[in-house]
Amino acid sequence: MQGKRVVLTGATGGIGRAIAKQLGKEGASLVLVARDKQRLADLVDELGSDMNLAVAADLSNDDARRRVADACRKIGDPGISLLINAAGINEFGLFEKQSAELIRNLLYVNLLSPILLTQELLPLLQQQAQGRIINIGSTFGSIGYPGFSGYCASKFGLRGFTEALRRELADSNIRVSYVAPRATRTDLNSDNIVAMNDELGTAMDDPDQVAREVMQVISGPENSDRYIGWPEKFFVRVNALFPQIVDSSLRKQLPTIRRFAKTGT
Repeated sequence: MQGKRVVLTGATGGIGRAIAKQLGKEGASLVLVARDKQRLADLVDELGSDMNLAVAADLSNDDARRRVADACRKIGDPGISLLINAAGINEFGLFEKQSAELIRNLLYVNLLSPILLTQELLPLLQQQAQGRIINIGSTFGSIGYPGFSGYCASKFGLRGFTEALRRELADSNIRVSYVAPRATRTDLNSDNIVAMNDELGTAMDDPDQVAREVMQVISGPENSDRYIGWPEKFFVRVNALFPQIVDSSLRKQLPTIRRFAKTGT
């Protein structure tokens, strides 16, 4: 990564921050994108390189996305060679109780914003000898899980976008990959999600582990995807081939999921 310029969204989140630190250790120059200006400034100070650039932007806003693209255009050589779409939000609750505004925001932040930012930055990536796009998805982008209907929809969509774009750019200099963490200990997970996972025996990874997996994808084979965690990566395959098996397994968990989704306890 020495001398490479990377755009990282969601840079101040749990996974984003861990990725930023890993990239910084490898010598990359970063364009760090997040909503909170102060947290971005603190991250830049922590990374300690004067080659990093912070752009405070709400990527659900058209003008903010254009501002990120404009900042990247003004960088000069070396231009950006890697875009990591790591920004995202999570909502846990019964679908029938969630507001239209909440669902709309979930889909915009997790799905539409990374699609539109990728479109803005694609011409800059194409200027490089080799460009790379990595979309941070979720195991829930392959397994529909009760209590996360909107979140699953957004990540299923991001996975589909990644697959389609990879095939569209197969004869170009751009590689496109999808990384799917399982449950991860970040601020995206509320206390009741953590409590539910503990009761169900669902493992939760540290963000640093996810970041290490992302770094392996960056240095790995062309267009490699990665599903993180066992047995979750196995269930992804089972769900694709024999969804009835996963239906039966999740139905047994449904009373517990409903209890936490309704009461948070």
